[in-house]
Amino acid sequence: MALRDFSKEKFDIIIQAGQSNSNGRGEGWVDNPYEPSENVWYLTPEYTIEMAREYVSKNVIWSNASLSFVRKYMEAGMLNEGRKLLILRTAVDGTSFSEKRWTMDGDLYLRMMDMIRTALELNPENRLVAILWHQGENDVYFQMPPEEYYKNLSGLVLSIRDTFGTPALPYIAGDFVPGWKKIYPVSPDPILNTIKRVCEDLDSAVFVNSDGLISNHEDVTGGNGNGDDIHFCRSSMYEYGERYFEAFCGLV
Repeated sequence: MALRDFSKEKFDIIIQAGQSNSNGRGEGWVDNPYEPSENVWYLTPEYTIEMAREYVSKNVIWSNASLSFVRKYMEAGMLNEGRKLLILRTAVDGTSFSEKRWTMDGDLYLRMMDMIRTALELNPENRLVAILWHQGENDVYFQMPPEEYYKNLSGLVLSIRDTFGTPALPYIAGDFVPGWKKIYPVSPDPILNTIKRVCEDLDSAVFVNSDGLISNHEDVTGGNGNGDDIHFCRSSMYEYGERYFEAFCGLV
């Protein structure tokens, strides 16, 4: 079978970045599961292009918020005829600025920038659409100083915009799992307030709340007490993706 030539496709590109809640660890039941589509693809960390889908690990479905985001994007008529969506899967579980994974010299930052470059070079009509960011729990753990976190996060966003000539590229960041924030022994407020401040200070940026969303541990259809308090469950991932999309609409 011949390999598919993706240089002939025109992509709207979404950068999915951060740590595990961006990568997607949502378990449990949903009423309207995401159905893979010829219109939506992943660029994986291995630089392969595959149809976007939920992953299965040990007979458990794991979902991420980008899938409900792109579903709403298409339902709203934002995907023009003749174009497809490409989600760049740059997020990695348990990663931080503190451990220098996302800093300007960090391996994940450098790989993300290379993945963006690769996606854009596939076709001159490819274009960046949004940065979907969820990260910070590990920097809460390491108690990174807020000013240092601010410098790193704002620098990451601005470097993407500057490097690829997209000064108004929408940047959307989100809150942590509400239940986890209540029980974690280290206050998440310094990092969360810094993420909010980055969104307030940058143009075309918005912070999305997680009010009412629950973890895998709290979801009786999935984890049901499995101890996973830090990850949004599958249904909350779906809801979060829709909230990210509503925020995106407010920017564009």
